[in-house]
Amino acid sequence: MLELTETWYLVLASLIFTIGAVGLLVRRNPLVMFMCVELMLNATTLTFVTFSKALNDVGGQASVFFVLVVAAAEVVVGLGIIVAILRRQDNADADDLSLMRG
Repeated sequence: MLELTETWYLVLASLIFTIGAVGLLVRRNPLVMFMCVELMLNATTLTFVTFSKALNDVGGQASVFFVLVVAAAEVVVGLGIIVAILRRQDNADADDLSLMRG
């Protein structure tokens, strides 16, 4: 039977982070870019939890709590901005942030 060690979790986190980083650099749709940033945050939290378990320390899990709080605040503000942009222009891309000026 295959034993899941910390290495497997770190490899998974690096793959998820790489997918998010490539998606952020390649895509121009603000909603897709936002989802890629969330993927990168989730990969970071997986790394924190992995090292927390490996070192028998609760500090990594406490850091995950704060990262998730920041991510929730980012979702509220980010989705509000993205919806405002997409309401003004149907096929908006990342360069259309200047539309938000009054």
